[in-house]
Amino acid sequence: MLREDVLKLLKEGEGPQSGEEMSQRLGVSRAAVWKAVSALRDEGYLISSAPNRGYRLEASPDRISAGELAGSLAGCVLGRELICLDTVDSTNSEIKRRALEGAAEGLTVLADQQTAGRGRRGRGFVSPAGKGLYLSVLLRPESALRELLWLTAWTGVAVCDAVEEVCGFRPGIKWTNDIVWNGRKLCGILTELGMEGEGVQPQYVVIGVGINVSQTAEDFGPEVAPLAVSLGEILEHPPRRAELAAALLRSLDTLRAEFPRSRERYLEQYRRDCVTLGKEVRILRGSESWAGVAEEIDEDFQLVVRRSDGRREIVNAGEVSVRGMLGYV
Repeated sequence: MLREDVLKLLKEGEGPQSGEEMSQRLGVSRAAVWKAVSALRDEGYLISSAPNRGYRLEASPDRISAGELAGSLAGCVLGRELICLDTVDSTNSEIKRRALEGAAEGLTVLADQQTAGRGRRGRGFVSPAGKGLYLSVLLRPESALRELLWLTAWTGVAVCDAVEEVCGFRPGIKWTNDIVWNGRKLCGILTELGMEGEGVQPQYVVIGVGINVSQTAEDFGPEVAPLAVSLGEILEHPPRRAELAAALLRSLDTLRAEFPRSRERYLEQYRRDCVTLGKEVRILRGSESWAGVAEEIDEDFQLVVRRSDGRREIVNAGEVSVRGMLGYV
């Protein structure tokens, strides 16, 4: 879309951008450039103009678009094919549909709103329009299944890295896939594997991340509000979603490039970030329920829990829920 191309040029330029130069670079008329600038202004962009000098981007609204992310992902595989949607059922579901059609690694889908956002074990994820960052990426790693099971934990570290870069504080990780702050959920992560045919060879991996950016208690609703928090509630001013999206994609692209050879680095950081360690937890596995103390994250990012009788047991995220620590799950 032309207005996104114009926005990209305005964001990349260090000074005023000549309408004539932009029209030549984009292969359109100056009138078309003027119409695109007018459309951007209507969307809330503050664009100044001066005779014989051109257009200059002065300020931007909190908007997610390909033009907004232009120049922020240079050299990244993730985001080289970038799809920004107003509304989607789930960014993970959209990636999976396109993966089955042969989409290449790096495909990234962002949405302003999800109508059927999903979390682990079939739970819903509240995704109001314009309030959060809802993003999924497609990977096609050539790794063993055991290694692929590390990806959720690695993503937790990547999310914490991005939040720290943009917001100046580092949240914690509630094992295995919730990013939390002061006992309330800030972000959810959903990693899904696509298996090829009847075999056990992974065909693709989808990593989905949903970060609460500017939600209020009214947005969460009375049941969720005591358990969730947004960056807008933590900070004086929430970050722009495009800035946070760019930082997250760069962080995830680093993950993609280092997986799985940098396991020790991610494991060390995950152990530092994990707020579950040392806490009393209740483990639910099918009809079984038992209490213990979370003592360790093992080499495969699994949780080691000591039962009340002293026995130590390894807990796998795929088969249990850990409850009781933060009052939710």
